[in-house]
Amino acid sequence: MSASPVSRMQFMMCAGTGCMASGSIEVKEALLKELAKRNLQDEVQIIMTGCNGFCAMGPLVVVYPDGVFYNQVKPEHAPLIVEEHVLKGRVVEKLLFKEEAAKDRVPLMRDIGFFSLQRLIVLRNRGLIDAENIDEYIARDGYAALGKVLTEMTPEDVIEEIKKSGLRGRGGGGFPTGLKWEECRRYESFPKFTICNGDEGDPGAFMDRSVMEGDPHSVLEGMAISGYAIGAEQGYIYVRAEYPLAIQRLQKAIEDARDYGLLGKDILGKGFNFDIGIYPGAGAFVCGESTALMFSIEGKRGMPRIKPPRSAEAGLWNQPTNLNNVETFANLNPIILNGADWYASIGTEGSKGTKVFALTGAVNNVGLVEVPMGTTLKTLIFDIGGGIPKKRKFKAAQIGGPSGGCIPSGSEGVEIDYESLQSAGAMMGSGGVVIMDNLTCMVDTARFFIDFCVEESCGKCVPCREGLKVMYDKLTDIVEGRGEEGDVEFLFELGHHINNTSHCGLGKSAANPVLSTIHHFRHEYDAHIRDKHCPALVCPSLIDFVVIEEKCKMCGMCFRNCPSDAIIWEKKKVARIDTEKCTKCRTCITNCKFDAIR
Repeated sequence: MSASPVSRMQFMMCAGTGCMASGSIEVKEALLKELAKRNLQDEVQIIMTGCNGFCAMGPLVVVYPDGVFYNQVKPEHAPLIVEEHVLKGRVVEKLLFKEEAAKDRVPLMRDIGFFSLQRLIVLRNRGLIDAENIDEYIARDGYAALGKVLTEMTPEDVIEEIKKSGLRGRGGGGFPTGLKWEECRRYESFPKFTICNGDEGDPGAFMDRSVMEGDPHSVLEGMAISGYAIGAEQGYIYVRAEYPLAIQRLQKAIEDARDYGLLGKDILGKGFNFDIGIYPGAGAFVCGESTALMFSIEGKRGMPRIKPPRSAEAGLWNQPTNLNNVETFANLNPIILNGADWYASIGTEGSKGTKVFALTGAVNNVGLVEVPMGTTLKTLIFDIGGGIPKKRKFKAAQIGGPSGGCIPSGSEGVEIDYESLQSAGAMMGSGGVVIMDNLTCMVDTARFFIDFCVEESCGKCVPCREGLKVMYDKLTDIVEGRGEEGDVEFLFELGHHINNTSHCGLGKSAANPVLSTIHHFRHEYDAHIRDKHCPALVCPSLIDFVVIEEKCKMCGMCFRNCPSDAIIWEKKKVARIDTEKCTKCRTCITNCKFDAIR
């Protein structure tokens, strides 16, 4: 990125949902005011971009042409930034990024491990363009792939290119995209439809939201290419109504693309007609399943149906329909422009390209990352994610959303691709990764995800509707001290029954959190049931809330942080807990560095 002729400097400000929630608009207004005050408004340009990915450190400002990265910027920093950086050419040291264990701060974005170890294909325009300006997308080869397929390739050529690239659907199933398109094209019935699944419902996941907010034209272009390949003239984007910014930017992008002749009738004068509509969903997790999603668009209750027929033969309104998710469509422009061989050279034998992950939980660098398939879990957690906060130990990574599985400590070398994750007892899913440290109770974690699945079950089939509720009640008994011998075996048998007899993919994987944690953390279940003790000190019913005298360093941290004045402490004396006042909030446990409370 280089400064434009009319401005010697550009401030690229993240305008993703995370940074906007933490005040990026207020920071922009403060900078504009300060620049105007010093008559610098014509020398410095402020551009609001899509999500930068480093959401935990927002609001973010990247200053070009140098690429200086400022994090956690507040409106009151505006005078300092303008005075030091714009006028004196000196970076503002205190706003630079610093790793938890590092001594020095890092001035340039490209030198920060969170960014430098990623490979951006889907997120190629991250932080570089104004999401609401179609000209900026076009300036970075936007719609060039659509132009290429319309002028140089037949629909069959496009399908062969996608098949050759090895691109697999990024929504969770991992089905080869080119094969899906080929099947859909084979059916002659018309009209046909192509649908973008933007119904992102996994807890902690925001990959699709980020792309729709930050690079909406990449989704539209991918859908148009898909429409050309399968013979569709109409597309729909199914996106959660809880994503208002994504809907707003997609709608503007559609209108701008129509004005430029990139959507609508006779696109680029090549006789291809294709348009896109937006369908806001009501936020049901089950509508992420393809057939439930299509029922929802038709105005019916969103419930999965039995297959066959597959959607490629009889999908939306019983017509041939192709459905891919946001990330899949965003991959298409680079594949068409750079070629299938280029894309297939990235990743592993069975999993090509890159994958976007929402990295959350007990990790220093929370945010959105894109890495080549085959990257190890260790690289993701420790090199890009910056490791576990407060020198705590890595315990497990939950991958694949609420129905994914846990990969325990000791397996950090596992490669992230479809086959390796499945072998390790997890799955790719849509890309949610939740990191857990030694203060995480795996029984309680399993209960959390089963609770989510109980709430989101559509209720159509008995194993999912009734079995998950029974499973949740049993887990509640265990974490509240009512567990009995035989409970683990019961959960194991019930979990396999639910997975084997449910109708849809969601039900067939809903019990995975329980099965996975039993497999890797059976000892924690046994401790809850037999010893009536929670080893991670998470389940209040199974904690004594007593200070261990020989471990107490008399530092007073528990005393200073207790919100209910339940800690009795004096200098050079061991702390004690007044059980009459204690509310079992665990604040003392999370603040004690010496594990002195049991």
